[in-house]
Amino acid sequence: MATWSNYYFVIVATNPHLKQFGTRVRSLRKERGLSQEQLGELSQLHRNYIGGIERGERNLSFLNILRLAKGLGISPSELLENIS
Repeated sequence: MATWSNYYFVIVATNPHLKQFGTRVRSLRKERGLSQEQLGELSQLHRNYIGGIERGERNLSFLNILRLAKGLGISPSELLENIS
């Protein structure tokens, strides 16, 4: 039987916007020569969470977008640039 949580997981796991965002995060992280663990420390997010973002598995809250942008040394608007 399908539950709400299973349905939510399918929607998040297949969302092209989350995958596009994750690809952007990975690219910015690598441009800065950071590991997922280092970015996690700078962003105050766990490295496993960073990996989930990069794989397009996480639907971030606003506060985590702010933390991630700060960890990357950019504004939130730059982080979301070209995400459509």
